[in-house]
Amino acid sequence: MNAKFLTSQTQVEKLTDPDKPEYAFIGRSNVGKSSLINMLMGNKKLAKVSASPGKTQTINHFEIDGTWYLVDLPGYGYAKTAKTDRASWKVMINDYLMLRDNLMCVFVLLDLRLPLQNNDLEFMNNLGENGIPFVIVYTKADKVGKVSFQKNIKVITKELLESWEELPQQFITSAETSIGQAEILKFIEETNRLF
Repeated sequence: MNAKFLTSQTQVEKLTDPDKPEYAFIGRSNVGKSSLINMLMGNKKLAKVSASPGKTQTINHFEIDGTWYLVDLPGYGYAKTAKTDRASWKVMINDYLMLRDNLMCVFVLLDLRLPLQNNDLEFMNNLGENGIPFVIVYTKADKVGKVSFQKNIKVITKELLESWEELPQQFITSAETSIGQAEILKFIEETNRLF
């Protein structure tokens, strides 16, 4: 895949023209977002991977194969940043989600090792209430055994069904072993046709 970095912005108005289908990636800090993006693109250096959470602080915009855009959004739920920073990120992310006409789908990342967090649920409910299409991407599948992650998915699904009638599509991924890469890229390719 040919991924070209376009821009890094804090204001939606300054992003590239919304002339191609766009996909945004978001999740709690340290969910493995940069690693997942790099795995999908087959490029270890595309998104900056950091051991300390909260590395992504802007809307990072990439063009993929000249046909669609990938957007790396700041993580949510990171406690070690100043409250004012967190508040401004929240506004920035919200503006992006509400104002970006070409946004086809948001990939909401959940760490397979952890139970569903309140801010994950809140974020997904917000997407649902605003009619913004999203899918769930479970990360770090290589870090837990198959039995454990199936159990975790069952628990998370049950919890989500308390507030949702039906759930969006779900993908299981591992940045280490490239699990989920083909499925997500196929999903994007098929969704691009709807643009």
